[in-house]
Amino acid sequence: MNHLKNTRRSALQLGTLSALGLSLGQMLRAETRAPAKETPPCESVIQIYLPGGIAHQELVDPKPAAPVEYRGEMDSIETSIPGVRFNELMKETAKVADRLCVVRSMTHTEAAHERGTHNMMTGYRPSPAIVYPSMGSLISHELGGLSELPPYVCVPELTSAFSGSGYLSSAFGPFTLGGDPARRSFKVRDLALPGGVDEERFAKRKRLLAGIDSTFTNAESADGIDAMKSFYERAYSMLASKEAVEAFNISAENDTTRDLYGRNSAGARMLMARRLIEAGVRFVSLSYGAWDTHTYHFRTTLRQLPPFDQAFGALIADLDERGMLEKTMVVVCSEFGRTPMVNAGAGRDHWPRVFSTILAGGGVKAGHIHGESDAIAAEPATAPVSPEDFACTVYRQLGIAPTKELMAPGNRPLEIVDGGSAVDEIIA
Repeated sequence: MNHLKNTRRSALQLGTLSALGLSLGQMLRAETRAPAKETPPCESVIQIYLPGGIAHQELVDPKPAAPVEYRGEMDSIETSIPGVRFNELMKETAKVADRLCVVRSMTHTEAAHERGTHNMMTGYRPSPAIVYPSMGSLISHELGGLSELPPYVCVPELTSAFSGSGYLSSAFGPFTLGGDPARRSFKVRDLALPGGVDEERFAKRKRLLAGIDSTFTNAESADGIDAMKSFYERAYSMLASKEAVEAFNISAENDTTRDLYGRNSAGARMLMARRLIEAGVRFVSLSYGAWDTHTYHFRTTLRQLPPFDQAFGALIADLDERGMLEKTMVVVCSEFGRTPMVNAGAGRDHWPRVFSTILAGGGVKAGHIHGESDAIAAEPATAPVSPEDFACTVYRQLGIAPTKELMAPGNRPLEIVDGGSAVDEIIA
């Protein structure tokens, strides 16, 4: 029994990523799910989250005809969709607009950051009684991985406080990079043997586990020796895998590609997302910027939006050129939008009543605008879309039934999404 305790302790020391992230041991114990009988149109997802609440008016829903106190001080530009205009800083995104599906009528009622983020990350309104799983964890649970890499990865850290596995096992939580891939010193944790554990000692531990007679109680066996054997065998395989290490090696990209995306956080994170999806990660969630612009809104937008625009335009074009966009859905979202009227501090405040999201690939319509906000971007004028509708749409494209029930603690069955329906109008 002391041997069992020691090997358990060793497994934790080897696999721990962070208090907020997923341990390598948990990740490697996540089971791969059998594919659906009918091949769904979407295979993987890149979620780009813009925390703080980005202004829809200064993104993809400008109001050039509105009074200046509503339209703000920025201009708008034409896009590759006739008659559709984006913010003037969205030059690269405007070029690939014919490959995008823009939802201009997102709406909910949660004006607090935490609650709005919860809505968008889980498809559920927050509850004090239960912690709901993030979309990434749910997809990991239902579909598993496409390769030996973890099915769910957050870049660079947890995208939000609601990016975890919720009531599901922590085995379905995200692997986190632990550092910004834009930094020269960037190195993914746990893709090399940790200090003090050389390959010879690692092999000895494997042999020790292989020789242990698993004569334990049922409870110990379920969470004991078999799980540890699996951990060491699969952990060693991943740590020694050239393919796994190379997927995270952003420096392998040539200078032309690095420059195309931009040598900054937005560019490096989106390029990393493409590499991970290409290597077989099912769901990549990345964050960029800080968009809570109650003051100096336009100054902040001028600083943060151009790198996003460059990287996002490059990502869509790159995925398309590589033949990956058809099976990869790219989602750009935030917890809510910003107020129709510019405030006295030259800012915009929280506004969940209408905002925008962007989708591309994965079987959604290209060059399509769904819904509209009213003349001052204050309310949905047509075709409102809720977070539940949005989640149902993503799940359905992946072949996951939103009405399927999962078992939460206390033997409580919960549907993957409570209410809502897929938005048929945006499906190709």
